[in-house]
Amino acid sequence: MFPNLYKIRQVFDNSFEPDPSGAVSREIGINKMLPGRFVQGQSVAVAVGSRGIQGIQGMVKALVSSLDGMGLKPFIVPAMGSHGGATAEGQRQVLEHLGITEASCGAPIRSSMEVVSLGHLPSGAEVFISRDILEADHLVLINRVKLHTAFRGQVESGLCKMLTVGCGKHQGALNMHKFGLADSIIPAAQVILGRVSVLFGIAVLENAAEKTHTVRLVLPEDFVETDSMLLKRAFELFPRIPLDDLDILVVGEMGKNISGGGMDPNVIGMWRRDGGPRQPNYRTLVLLDLTPESHGNAMGIGLADLTTKRVIDSVDLRSTYTNALTTGIWAAARLPISLENDRAALEMALSRVCNPQKVRMAYIANTLFLETFWVSEALLPELKDKGTIVADVPPVELRFTDEGRLLPFPADGHTGGRQE
Repeated sequence: MFPNLYKIRQVFDNSFEPDPSGAVSREIGINKMLPGRFVQGQSVAVAVGSRGIQGIQGMVKALVSSLDGMGLKPFIVPAMGSHGGATAEGQRQVLEHLGITEASCGAPIRSSMEVVSLGHLPSGAEVFISRDILEADHLVLINRVKLHTAFRGQVESGLCKMLTVGCGKHQGALNMHKFGLADSIIPAAQVILGRVSVLFGIAVLENAAEKTHTVRLVLPEDFVETDSMLLKRAFELFPRIPLDDLDILVVGEMGKNISGGGMDPNVIGMWRRDGGPRQPNYRTLVLLDLTPESHGNAMGIGLADLTTKRVIDSVDLRSTYTNALTTGIWAAARLPISLENDRAALEMALSRVCNPQKVRMAYIANTLFLETFWVSEALLPELKDKGTIVADVPPVELRFTDEGRLLPFPADGHTGGRQE
């Protein structure tokens, strides 16, 4: 009844920085423009976000240590907009889950949702900044530069977005999303840079395997230019499914540690969020799990067509709705049809295919790790024409527990969701 699936491996550019923490220290140490921008003994707010950046704990620790060595007094501020349920304690817990604590990083954490207004943009958008940040002598940021899941622009996720959305806490995030991130991020960043003493930012770029590819110190006057330049490189490194037409896409897991949108629309199709051309055209999307690291925040679940009762039971509606209401992407929090278990969800998806024997079906662990995925036999000829694709045989038969949960696929040494 279920199609056998063949394991596919993509070959990406997997060049990486072997010592991200050391790279942070080196970048700070070799920069000749920093002396003269601060006075020893001054305080520095270190803005850290909620994303699961590989090695973030070590990089923050190295950043704090370098600031200590410069004679400054760093403290850590959660810079994550409305994440963590838009509460001070919730945001502290998000950092703790990433391994960022006073004990591990060597600096106190000040978590508060208090903000100060810095005025309005010509569009009417109000620009906010965390009170803790404004009261510090200086600000340093560390963030990953990547494609955003909700818009296209000159800059997307990066230092400017953290400055305007993350550092603006819930109110800042709400205003930036309300007036459109693509139009608001750069002018809002310029307002903040004119009022806040930003020493520098640490921009992090990751490869398709989510390993650190680039670590770069960026001076505040170069934020926009560097965000834009690194975004182009991030687009080149971004992993994709090398198929534009599927009857069924099965996603093993979604979550905030996978993508800000839970499932990255850049992978599954931006049309699922915004409408428009169905490219790539994955007609039925089945979601099987929500990651524990999401703490119930299922933002993006609305991009799925079918899911399981297990997933719905794990959703924290308050956290999910807070995220959706803040971003204005309400459709992303709508609940898909839930079936009793994985088997039932897959059976329902297959029931919509006219010829199940020729179904175009793919399974991915999540939208982040796409080096290894699995496909039905009908897709093999198309994939064999692609030089960077290798198909493994024999195929795997889908197996389920007595409760109808999909069993892990055989281990293959690659990072992924439901592999043993």
